[in-house]
Amino acid sequence: MSRFIAYTTGRDLLMSQILPLPTETVSIESLYGRILAQDITAKVNVPSFDRSPYDGYAFRSEDTAEASKDHPITLRILEEIPAGSVSHYPVTKGCAAKVLTGAPIPEGANAVIKFEQTEFTAEAVTIFTPCKKDSNIVKTGEDVKTGDVLAKAGTKIDTGLAGTLASQNITSALVYRIPRIGILSTGTEILELGAESVPGKIYDSNRYMLSAAVQNMGFTPVLYGPAVDRTEDICALIQKGLCECDALLITGGVSVGDYDLTPAAMDMAGAETLFRGVDMKPGMACAYGIYDGKPICGLSGNPASAITNFHAIAAPVLRKLSGQTDCLPKEISVKLINGFRKKSPGTRFLRGILDLSDGTVRMFVPREQGNVVLSSTIGCNVIAIISAGSDAIPDGAELKGFLI
Repeated sequence: MSRFIAYTTGRDLLMSQILPLPTETVSIESLYGRILAQDITAKVNVPSFDRSPYDGYAFRSEDTAEASKDHPITLRILEEIPAGSVSHYPVTKGCAAKVLTGAPIPEGANAVIKFEQTEFTAEAVTIFTPCKKDSNIVKTGEDVKTGDVLAKAGTKIDTGLAGTLASQNITSALVYRIPRIGILSTGTEILELGAESVPGKIYDSNRYMLSAAVQNMGFTPVLYGPAVDRTEDICALIQKGLCECDALLITGGVSVGDYDLTPAAMDMAGAETLFRGVDMKPGMACAYGIYDGKPICGLSGNPASAITNFHAIAAPVLRKLSGQTDCLPKEISVKLINGFRKKSPGTRFLRGILDLSDGTVRMFVPREQGNVVLSSTIGCNVIAIISAGSDAIPDGAELKGFLI
């Protein structure tokens, strides 16, 4: 077991122990947000025929080569083609077909003009400008060509991919099962919500904070506890969670005090502890382990520490468990609107709120960044990272970070 290692080292160590969950086939109506377990390749062109993007007229471009305001060209209308229909007559010299948006281009035609750029009657259309070949025609396969790789296994299905699958007449897909994440609070001082206030005790915010974070990732939270500060009680809930869930998040009892019993409970439950403590603030106190391929993430009982460590280490691990291939947060650069006045002997994580109001990527830093200050996380959607050994960070300084 390692102690007090770089958070990236701990994260990567645990990720190396994780395999994606089993797969299942799901119908297209329920695919949004799911993780593909198969590559998807286009079997048909989209669109499958040349079509018109406008209401207008289809004709031979060469018939309009000499068209001008002074010498317009008038073409005879052969038919009207609505979307969903097909043409009955080929377009020949001196003729045109009226086409509605989405209608197939009739044989012989190679250009389309919007109706508002013409003068027309039921029998004829007059054109006042030359039109180039293939102008205003959506070509076969312009969106998707047969054989295109639409998505790789490990891709999260978004609205665009869902629609693209439907355009291929794909009614279901193989995806990874949604992870069930057990969430357990420890501490004799913890009160259940709804209970009357008791001196010296606090309401359980961590379970619901982490439940919201898990739901935001598209996973299913399962709440346990709280457990009092007895190794046997914590162990019993860990074992229950391991039987019913794919991963466990535990808050509290991971430091080095007399009542910090979570690591001992993990050992009693048969888990292998991989590391304890990481070089980051807040979130230094932690204990991460593995049991039968299931990650156990022991986080601090201090809310801000717990959620910061969750985003830095636990979240990428859970993404890998879900089958995602793009597990690490995307690195971005942000400018601090209001800086940070303290020195940072170790790696420090700043919670903040993204600000794009002036067209640049800026971040507002709530002043209270302490381990127990949960309210300063309200609205936070970005974390900036201060390197170990840094002095106070001035207003306008640029830091690396990631979105949450």
